Amino acid sequence: MEVTLIAQGLDLMLFGMGTVFTFLTLLVGVTHLMSATVEFLSPAEEINVKAQGSMPPLNPKIEPNIVKAIQSAIDQHRGR
Repeated sequence: MEVTLIAQGLDLMLFGMGTVFTFLTLLVGVTHLMSATVEFLSPAEEINVKAQGSMPPLNPKIEPNIVKAIQSAIDQHRGR
């Protein structure tokens, strides 16, 4: 009795895992096919961006108090 119950359980497990594996494989294949179809029907357009030179600095002059505060915070952090 136990042998048939174990055999039935194994059959059910293999059938279920096979079904899931088949479904996921089919899903990946269909997704790749859809991606290739969309890429074929509407290829990506090239975007030309002109360089407008270097960006100006946001704040050309930083106050010395701020620089000292930042430097002391960095030194304190590295000292740990």
